[in-house]
Amino acid sequence: MYLFISPWIIGFLVFALYPILSSLYFSFTDYDIIHPPEFIGLANYREMFQNELFWQSVRVTLKFTFISVPVQLLLALGFALLLHQKIPLRGFFRTAMYFPSMVSGVAMSLLWYWIFNPQIGLFNYMLSWFGIKGPAWLMDPDSALYALIIMTFWTAGSGMILFLAGLQGVPSSLVEAARLDGAGRFKIFVHVVLPMISPVLLFQLIMGIIDSFQVFTQAYVMTQGGPNYSTWFYVYNLYTSAFKEYRAGYSSALAWVLLIAVMICTALIMKLSNRFVHYEGGGRR
Repeated sequence: MYLFISPWIIGFLVFALYPILSSLYFSFTDYDIIHPPEFIGLANYREMFQNELFWQSVRVTLKFTFISVPVQLLLALGFALLLHQKIPLRGFFRTAMYFPSMVSGVAMSLLWYWIFNPQIGLFNYMLSWFGIKGPAWLMDPDSALYALIIMTFWTAGSGMILFLAGLQGVPSSLVEAARLDGAGRFKIFVHVVLPMISPVLLFQLIMGIIDSFQVFTQAYVMTQGGPNYSTWFYVYNLYTSAFKEYRAGYSSALAWVLLIAVMICTALIMKLSNRFVHYEGGGRR
C-alpha cells in the first residue's frame, strides 16, 4: 500500500511541506535568492508594520473585499433565484451566466482593460448614450479600484451554480407547508429557503473573502498597482517585494501574515456562523 501512495507522499513533502517550512524560515532572514539567507529575527515583521506601502496594500485589499464580496454574493443569489424558476431557455441562460467564470484571469483582464478604455471602451460608449461622460476608470486613482470591483461581478456565475445546487436541495414539502399557512414569497424565502441554503452561503462567503485577499492578476495585467498605488493589492505588494526587489525574506513574512489573517477571518466567521447557519436535521451548529 505504501508503495502505491509513495508518489503522493514524496510530491507532498517536496513540493508542498518543504516550501511552506522554508518560507517560514526565510521570513526570519535577509534573503535575496542569490546569496545565502542571513538570520535577522523579527526584523522583516517590524519593517513590514512600519512600511506605508504595506498599510496601503491592506487598505486597498480590505476595501475591495468589503465591497466586492457582499455584492457578488447578492448577484449570484439573485441570478440563482431567477434561473431556478421555470423560464424559457433556462439551460441556455445558466450556461451563459457560468461561461465567464471559465475564462482565464489574464484573458479576462485584457478584455476588461479594453472595456474600461476611456476613449474607445465599451463602458464609456454605453454611458454616452445617456449623455454621461464616463470617467478615466483605470487611469484615475479615484475610479481604478472600483473598475476592478465591477470586473469581479462578471464571474458571479460560479457562485450562481452553487446557489442553484442549494436551492434544488430545499425540500418542496417545506415550501408547500409555508404556502398553505399563508406565507408569501418573501416570507418563504426569508424563513424557509434562506435558512436551508445558509451552509452554501457560508461556504461562498469564506471562499469569497479568501479569493479577495489574494487578488493579483487584475492588478498585474491592468494597472501595475497604480495609478498612485490605488490598486496596490496585498499580493501584488508581495510579488513586487519578491520578484522586483528580490527580497525573498521580506516577501515570505508578508505571505505568513496573509496566511494568519485568512485563518483568523475564517475562524471568526465559523464562530459567528452559529447564529445564522442552519443544517438540515441538526439545526444550528
